[in-house]
Amino acid sequence: MDLIHPQLAAFAAVLEEGSFEAAARRLCVTPSAVSQRIKALEDRLGQVLVVRQSPCRPTPAGENLLRRVRPMQALEAEALADFMPEQKAAPSARPVAIAVNDDSLETWVVAALARLHRQYGYVFDVRVDDQDHTLDLLRDGSVLGAITAVAKPLQGCNVHALGRMRYRAIAAADFAAEYFPRGIDAAAFARAPMIVFNRKDALQWRFVRRVTRARLMPPVHYLPTSSGFVEAAVRGLGWCLAPESLIAAALKAKTIVDLDSKRWLDVPLYWQHAAVRSTTLQRIGQGLREGAAAALRA
Repeated sequence: MDLIHPQLAAFAAVLEEGSFEAAARRLCVTPSAVSQRIKALEDRLGQVLVVRQSPCRPTPAGENLLRRVRPMQALEAEALADFMPEQKAAPSARPVAIAVNDDSLETWVVAALARLHRQYGYVFDVRVDDQDHTLDLLRDGSVLGAITAVAKPLQGCNVHALGRMRYRAIAAADFAAEYFPRGIDAAAFARAPMIVFNRKDALQWRFVRRVTRARLMPPVHYLPTSSGFVEAAVRGLGWCLAPESLIAAALKAKTIVDLDSKRWLDVPLYWQHAAVRSTTLQRIGQGLREGAAAALRA
Protein backbone atom coordinates (compact mmCIF):
# COMPACT_ATOMS: atom_id res chain seq x y z
CA MET A 1 0.00 0.00 0.00
CA ASP A 2 1.30 3.45 -0.98
CA LEU A 3 0.08 6.82 0.23
CA ILE A 4 2.31 8.74 -2.18
CA HIS A 5 0.88 9.38 -5.65
CA PRO A 6 1.72 6.48 -8.02
CA GLN A 7 3.52 8.86 -10.39
CA LEU A 8 5.86 10.02 -7.62
CA ALA A 9 6.36 6.45 -6.42
CA ALA A 10 7.34 5.40 -9.95
CA PHE A 11 9.68 8.38 -10.29
CA ALA A 12 11.50 7.55 -7.05
CA ALA A 13 11.64 3.83 -7.84
CA VAL A 14 13.25 4.40 -11.25
CA LEU A 15 16.02 6.51 -9.73
CA GLU A 16 16.53 4.17 -6.77
CA GLU A 17 16.63 1.00 -8.88
CA GLY A 18 18.41 2.52 -11.88
CA SER A 19 16.03 1.34 -14.63
CA PHE A 20 12.38 1.21 -15.62
CA GLU A 21 12.48 -2.61 -15.60
CA ALA A 22 13.83 -2.86 -12.05
CA ALA A 23 11.35 -0.22 -10.85
CA ALA A 24 8.51 -2.18 -12.43
CA ARG A 25 9.55 -5.34 -10.58
CA ARG A 26 9.59 -3.47 -7.29
CA LEU A 27 6.21 -1.85 -7.89
CA CYS A 28 4.67 -5.06 -9.33
CA VAL A 29 3.61 -3.35 -12.54
CA THR A 30 4.85 -3.46 -16.14
CA PRO A 31 7.75 -1.31 -17.42
CA SER A 32 5.24 0.31 -19.76
CA ALA A 33 3.12 1.38 -16.78
CA VAL A 34 6.17 2.90 -15.08
CA SER A 35 7.08 4.74 -18.28
CA GLN A 36 3.55 6.10 -18.62
CA ARG A 37 3.54 7.35 -15.03
CA ILE A 38 6.89 9.12 -15.45
CA LYS A 39 5.77 10.68 -18.73
CA ALA A 40 2.49 11.85 -17.14
CA LEU A 41 4.41 13.38 -14.22
CA GLU A 42 6.79 15.16 -16.60
CA ASP A 43 3.82 16.47 -18.62
CA ARG A 44 2.15 17.77 -15.43
CA LEU A 45 5.28 19.59 -14.31
CA GLY A 46 6.42 20.67 -17.75
CA GLN A 47 9.93 19.36 -17.09
CA VAL A 48 11.99 16.33 -18.10
CA LEU A 49 12.76 14.59 -14.81
CA VAL A 50 14.66 11.42 -15.74
CA VAL A 51 17.59 10.90 -18.10
CA ARG A 52 16.79 7.61 -19.88
CA GLN A 53 20.14 5.87 -19.79
CA SER A 54 21.78 3.04 -17.86
CA PRO A 55 21.55 3.68 -14.99
CA CYS A 56 18.74 6.23 -15.07
CA ARG A 57 19.61 9.50 -13.37
CA PRO A 58 17.69 12.65 -12.52
CA THR A 59 17.84 15.86 -14.51
CA PRO A 60 18.37 19.05 -12.46
CA ALA A 61 14.58 19.35 -12.22
CA GLY A 62 14.44 15.69 -11.18
CA GLU A 63 17.00 16.29 -8.43
CA ASN A 64 14.88 19.14 -7.14
CA LEU A 65 11.79 16.92 -7.05
CA LEU A 66 13.63 13.94 -5.55
CA ARG A 67 14.83 16.10 -2.63
CA ARG A 68 11.17 16.64 -1.77
CA VAL A 69 9.99 13.10 -2.43
CA ARG A 70 12.60 11.43 -0.16
CA PRO A 71 11.24 12.97 3.08
CA MET A 72 7.70 12.21 1.93
CA GLN A 73 8.63 8.52 1.67
CA ALA A 74 9.95 8.51 5.24
CA LEU A 75 6.78 10.15 6.52
CA GLU A 76 4.67 7.72 4.48
CA ALA A 77 6.39 4.74 6.11
CA GLU A 78 5.78 6.21 9.57
CA ALA A 79 2.10 6.86 8.79
CA LEU A 80 1.62 3.30 7.56
CA ALA A 81 3.33 1.98 10.69
CA ASP A 82 0.92 4.01 12.86
CA PHE A 83 -2.22 2.84 11.09
CA MET A 84 -1.03 -0.60 10.01
CA PRO A 85 1.33 -1.93 12.74
CA GLU A 86 1.93 -5.12 10.79
CA GLN A 87 3.84 -3.01 8.24
CA LYS A 88 6.67 -2.61 10.75
CA ALA A 89 7.60 -6.26 10.34
CA ALA A 90 7.14 -6.35 6.58
CA PRO A 91 10.22 -7.76 4.85
CA SER A 92 9.74 -5.34 1.95
CA ALA A 93 10.20 -2.26 4.15
CA ARG A 94 11.72 0.57 2.10
CA PRO A 95 15.44 1.06 2.86
CA VAL A 96 16.53 4.37 4.34
CA ALA A 97 19.14 5.85 2.00
CA ILE A 98 22.08 7.53 3.73
CA ALA A 99 25.53 8.63 2.54
CA VAL A 100 28.62 7.71 4.56
CA ASN A 101 32.35 8.25 4.14
CA ASP A 102 34.33 5.01 3.83
CA ASP A 103 36.47 5.53 6.94
CA SER A 104 33.38 5.93 9.13
CA LEU A 105 31.81 2.86 7.53
CA GLU A 106 34.96 0.83 8.26
CA THR A 107 35.23 1.95 11.87
CA TRP A 108 31.98 2.81 13.69
CA VAL A 109 28.94 3.28 11.43
CA VAL A 110 28.12 -0.42 10.91
CA ALA A 111 27.76 -0.96 14.67
CA ALA A 112 25.44 2.06 14.92
CA LEU A 113 23.28 0.86 12.01
CA ALA A 114 23.11 -2.64 13.51
CA ARG A 115 21.78 -1.22 16.78
CA LEU A 116 19.16 0.80 14.89
CA HIS A 117 18.12 -2.31 12.95
CA ARG A 118 17.75 -4.36 16.14
CA GLN A 119 15.79 -1.62 17.89
CA TYR A 120 13.49 -0.45 15.12
CA GLY A 121 13.84 -2.90 12.23
CA TYR A 122 15.20 -0.26 9.83
CA VAL A 123 16.93 -1.43 6.67
CA PHE A 124 19.50 0.82 5.03
CA ASP A 125 20.69 1.73 1.56
CA VAL A 126 24.21 3.02 2.29
CA ARG A 127 25.97 5.09 -0.38
CA VAL A 128 29.73 5.60 0.07
CA ASP A 129 31.75 8.64 -0.95
CA ASP A 130 34.49 10.87 0.41
CA GLN A 131 33.45 12.92 3.44
CA ASP A 132 33.94 16.10 1.38
CA HIS A 133 31.51 14.81 -1.27
CA THR A 134 28.78 12.84 0.55
CA LEU A 135 26.76 16.04 0.76
CA ASP A 136 26.38 15.96 -3.04
CA LEU A 137 24.19 12.86 -2.60
CA LEU A 138 21.96 14.72 -0.15
CA ARG A 139 21.88 17.75 -2.43
CA ASP A 140 20.69 15.76 -5.45
CA GLY A 141 18.06 13.87 -3.46
CA SER A 142 19.75 10.45 -3.60
CA VAL A 143 19.76 10.12 0.21
CA LEU A 144 17.85 11.39 3.24
CA GLY A 145 20.94 12.13 5.29
CA ALA A 146 24.72 12.21 5.02
CA ILE A 147 27.78 11.98 7.23
CA THR A 148 29.89 14.85 5.95
CA ALA A 149 32.85 17.08 6.74
CA VAL A 150 30.76 20.14 5.81
CA ALA A 151 29.37 22.03 8.80
CA LYS A 152 27.21 24.51 6.87
CA PRO A 153 23.72 23.02 6.41
CA LEU A 154 22.23 22.68 2.98
CA GLN A 155 19.04 24.62 2.39
CA GLY A 156 16.19 22.66 3.94
CA CYS A 157 18.49 20.50 6.07
CA ASN A 158 19.53 20.22 9.71
CA VAL A 159 23.10 19.55 10.86
CA HIS A 160 24.46 17.90 14.03
CA ALA A 161 28.10 17.61 15.06
CA LEU A 162 29.33 14.03 15.49
CA GLY A 163 32.95 14.50 16.55
CA ARG A 164 36.45 14.50 15.07
CA MET A 165 38.11 11.58 13.33
CA ARG A 166 41.86 11.71 13.94
CA TYR A 167 44.18 10.59 11.16
CA ARG A 168 47.85 9.74 11.70
CA ALA A 169 50.62 9.45 9.13
CA ILE A 170 51.92 5.87 9.05
CA ALA A 171 54.42 3.72 7.19
CA ALA A 172 56.40 0.53 7.62
CA ALA A 173 59.53 0.96 9.74
CA ASP A 174 61.87 0.13 6.83
CA PHE A 175 59.98 2.54 4.56
CA ALA A 176 60.22 5.31 7.18
CA ALA A 177 63.93 4.71 7.64
CA GLU A 178 64.51 4.93 3.88
CA TYR A 179 62.34 7.94 3.05
CA PHE A 180 62.03 9.83 6.35
CA PRO A 181 65.42 9.40 8.09
CA ARG A 182 65.26 12.98 9.45
CA GLY A 183 61.50 13.06 10.03
CA ILE A 184 58.72 14.50 7.89
CA ASP A 185 59.76 17.45 5.72
CA ALA A 186 59.24 18.71 2.19
CA ALA A 187 62.21 16.87 0.72
CA ALA A 188 61.06 13.54 2.18
CA PHE A 189 57.43 14.01 1.12
CA ALA A 190 58.51 14.87 -2.43
CA ARG A 191 60.30 11.50 -2.77
CA ALA A 192 58.16 9.12 -0.72
CA PRO A 193 55.36 7.20 -2.51
CA MET A 194 51.98 8.23 -1.08
CA ILE A 195 48.84 6.09 -0.82
CA VAL A 196 45.58 7.89 -1.65
CA PHE A 197 42.04 6.42 -1.58
CA ASN A 198 40.96 7.96 -4.90
CA ARG A 199 41.15 11.23 -6.77
CA LYS A 200 38.56 12.80 -4.48
CA ASP A 201 40.68 12.06 -1.40
CA ALA A 202 42.45 15.24 -0.31
CA LEU A 203 43.57 14.16 3.19
CA GLN A 204 47.17 13.29 2.40
CA TRP A 205 47.58 16.43 0.32
CA ARG A 206 46.17 18.56 3.14
CA PHE A 207 48.54 16.97 5.63
CA VAL A 208 51.57 17.59 3.37
CA ARG A 209 50.53 21.21 2.86
CA ARG A 210 50.04 21.71 6.58
CA VAL A 211 53.49 20.32 7.41
CA THR A 212 55.53 21.76 4.53
CA ARG A 213 53.54 24.75 3.16
CA ALA A 214 54.73 23.48 -0.21
CA ARG A 215 52.93 22.13 -3.27
CA LEU A 216 54.64 18.84 -4.04
CA MET A 217 54.15 16.13 -6.65
CA PRO A 218 55.19 12.84 -5.01
CA PRO A 219 54.60 9.37 -6.54
CA VAL A 220 51.01 8.32 -5.77
CA HIS A 221 49.29 4.94 -5.40
CA TYR A 222 45.47 5.06 -5.71
CA LEU A 223 44.01 2.36 -3.46
CA PRO A 224 40.23 2.61 -2.83
CA THR A 225 40.03 0.66 0.44
CA SER A 226 40.22 2.15 3.92
CA SER A 227 40.99 -1.11 5.72
CA GLY A 228 43.57 -1.94 3.04
CA PHE A 229 45.53 1.22 3.76
CA VAL A 230 47.10 -0.29 6.86
CA GLU A 231 48.09 -3.49 5.05
CA ALA A 232 49.51 -1.45 2.17
CA ALA A 233 51.60 0.56 4.62
CA VAL A 234 52.75 -2.61 6.42
CA ARG A 235 53.92 -4.05 3.08
CA GLY A 236 55.89 -0.92 2.24
CA LEU A 237 53.71 0.31 -0.62
CA GLY A 238 53.93 3.86 0.68
CA TRP A 239 52.94 6.17 3.51
CA CYS A 240 49.37 7.29 4.17
CA LEU A 241 46.96 8.79 6.66
CA ALA A 242 44.67 6.35 8.46
CA PRO A 243 42.14 6.67 11.30
CA GLU A 244 43.79 6.03 14.65
CA SER A 245 41.23 3.34 15.50
CA LEU A 246 42.30 1.34 12.42
CA ILE A 247 46.03 1.49 13.15
CA ALA A 248 46.10 0.72 16.88
CA ALA A 249 46.75 -3.02 16.48
CA ALA A 250 49.45 -2.54 13.84
CA LEU A 251 51.20 0.11 15.93
CA LYS A 252 51.15 -2.21 18.95
CA ALA A 253 52.56 -5.05 16.84
CA LYS A 254 55.21 -2.63 15.48
CA THR A 255 54.41 -3.53 11.87
CA ILE A 256 54.00 0.21 11.20
CA VAL A 257 55.29 3.39 12.80
CA ASP A 258 53.73 6.80 13.37
CA LEU A 259 55.79 9.16 11.21
CA ASP A 260 55.30 12.01 13.69
CA SER A 261 53.50 11.41 16.98
CA LYS A 262 53.07 15.16 17.51
CA ARG A 263 51.37 15.91 14.20
CA TRP A 264 48.10 14.55 12.86
CA LEU A 265 45.00 15.63 10.95
CA ASP A 266 41.60 15.94 12.62
CA VAL A 267 38.49 15.84 10.40
CA PRO A 268 35.26 17.08 12.02
CA LEU A 269 32.24 15.04 10.95
CA TYR A 270 28.58 16.08 10.89
CA TRP A 271 25.22 14.43 10.28
CA GLN A 272 23.08 16.43 7.85
CA HIS A 273 19.53 15.38 7.02
CA ALA A 274 16.32 16.67 5.52
CA ALA A 275 14.61 19.06 7.94
CA VAL A 276 11.30 17.24 8.39
CA ARG A 277 9.56 16.15 11.58
CA SER A 278 10.36 12.49 11.07
CA THR A 279 10.65 9.97 13.89
CA THR A 280 12.83 7.82 11.62
CA LEU A 281 15.36 10.60 11.03
CA GLN A 282 15.35 11.54 14.73
CA ARG A 283 16.13 7.96 15.73
CA ILE A 284 18.81 7.52 13.09
CA GLY A 285 20.43 10.80 14.06
CA GLN A 286 20.42 9.82 17.73
CA GLY A 287 21.85 6.40 16.91
CA LEU A 288 24.66 7.90 14.83
CA ARG A 289 25.50 10.46 17.50
CA GLU A 290 25.72 7.73 20.13
CA GLY A 291 27.90 5.60 17.88
CA ALA A 292 30.14 8.55 17.06
CA ALA A 293 30.49 9.51 20.72
CA ALA A 294 32.05 6.12 21.43
CA ALA A 295 34.42 6.22 18.45
CA LEU A 296 35.32 9.84 17.63
CA ARG A 297 37.02 12.58 19.58
CA ALA A 298 34.75 15.19 21.11
